[in-house]
Amino acid sequence: MRIGVATKNRESWCSRKILEAFQARNVETLAFNLSEVVARVGFKPFLEAGGCDLSQLGALLVRPIGPGSLDEVIFRVDMLHRLERLGVPVVNPALAIERAADKYYTLTLLEDAGLRVPRTVVTESPREAFKTFPQLGSQVVVKPIFGSRGLGITRTSDGEVAGRIFRHLAYNHFVLYQQEFVEHGSRDIRCLVVGDRVPAAMYRVSSEWKTNVSRGGQPVPFKPEGEVEDLAVRAAKAVGCEVAGVDLMEKENEGLVVHEVNSQPGFRGLQTSSGVDIAGEIADLVLAKAKR
Repeated sequence: MRIGVATKNRESWCSRKILEAFQARNVETLAFNLSEVVARVGFKPFLEAGGCDLSQLGALLVRPIGPGSLDEVIFRVDMLHRLERLGVPVVNPALAIERAADKYYTLTLLEDAGLRVPRTVVTESPREAFKTFPQLGSQVVVKPIFGSRGLGITRTSDGEVAGRIFRHLAYNHFVLYQQEFVEHGSRDIRCLVVGDRVPAAMYRVSSEWKTNVSRGGQPVPFKPEGEVEDLAVRAAKAVGCEVAGVDLMEKENEGLVVHEVNSQPGFRGLQTSSGVDIAGEIADLVLAKAKR
């Protein structure tokens, strides 16, 4: 059996750890970039990479699908959908990747599942965004509807500044996504969900309001129990993820809020801080789902 690992960079820390985990389990792997795949219609092989018919894989683990134009990203996800129809288990499923990439879609699924989320307003109209700005409290976060690692996020309490941001974004055809700033002290919680479990979690601590490890946040070991683990697993399931990084905030005097679900989480900070073999946990999940 051969397991596929779709990754934008075979030499990245997380991808190397994943490949090493499969190797330690005596499992052959095929690492490839989704941009390298050749897709055929009307003759076979339908999907091919590195000289391999991808429909013959035991399973495919999708690490970051990589940056690209709208055409490129949609095409890559379309190929994952087809691979699933050809009977290859894909982790995470294509639908979960689509959902998690869209912050608005994700929040609606979380709210529909009965989970607490930050108050959020999304519109294409600068006028409507400006009108609803005061409804979100004294501090508002404006962020891209697609994006990760804290990039492109702005916090403001000034309606005039927000109005300028809205007009600029609308001029460039961006959706206007604004969210209440959740007072959460100097930390938030990242839980790594694998299947029905949270094998590792951490506090992300920062002197800044952005706590992303990629933006300088410090990982601090944290053992989730009870409500935290339950919320993280429920959030991942609501989006359809089998592997997910779930971010939670401890809202002052109000409890936990599910902030985000990442379908392709990095785990270097989490693995080094917790001591848990996260790559091994993910490899075991993929092997359990693989076709024989």
